[in-house]
Amino acid sequence: MTLAGKTAVITGSNSGIGLGIAREMAKAGVHVVLNSFTDREEDHAIAAQIAKDHGVEARYIQADMSKGDQCRALIEKAGVCDILINNAGIQHVAPIDEFPVEKWDAIIAINMSSAFHTTAAALPMMRAAGWGRVINIASAHGLTASPFKSAYIAAKHGVVGMTKSVALETAQEPITANAICPGYVLTPLVEAQIPDTMREYDMSREDVIKNVMLKRQPSKEFATVEQLGGTAVFLASDAAAQITGTTISVDGGWTAL
Repeated sequence: MTLAGKTAVITGSNSGIGLGIAREMAKAGVHVVLNSFTDREEDHAIAAQIAKDHGVEARYIQADMSKGDQCRALIEKAGVCDILINNAGIQHVAPIDEFPVEKWDAIIAINMSSAFHTTAAALPMMRAAGWGRVINIASAHGLTASPFKSAYIAAKHGVVGMTKSVALETAQEPITANAICPGYVLTPLVEAQIPDTMREYDMSREDVIKNVMLKRQPSKEFATVEQLGGTAVFLASDAAAQITGTTISVDGGWTAL
């Protein structure tokens, strides 16, 4: 089975992991719907470039993933959603007794509740089409924990649990639901943090990456957005038709510790 002609809706996809997944999907012949909360010329230009590079249809639809009605409207505006990739996410770091309530609410809304809303809207489309894939981008922090990231960890654990529930609800249908759990991924945002971290710790780039940023990642190498995109393409493929309700870790051995 080929994925050519299928349509993927990818939340939070005008940069980083989401954009990497969109590009890998397009390489596989999948039409893509990109999304973020902004509505800039450059957002639409990214979609146009993907369409030009890979000969697929590519659109950008603005929607704020902190708003449940906009999450559902994104799927409705897409019109077709064979492959749903819930990727949108934000982070905030603070002790739980100092954690700003508004940050907690935003992280839960964007990182977890958005996946509920988009999945609820997409499943009827998948059932009507007789095929579907739900791929949630969770995290190594959906399987383990670190201090000072209570909201993010709660949300990502929730996403993993919700993935299992959706998989059980669709187990006897040609629809699967799985979660990808990345460790640290080299995105433009992470790349931009390296110089500041070098100054903070008075370390070389190599030492900062290996001993600070990748302290918990045994491979001492970042995962790449292309690797995550390739994993998503695999989960969407017929080879993964009996993989459902599980997690795939792309974390350099982090969760093996």
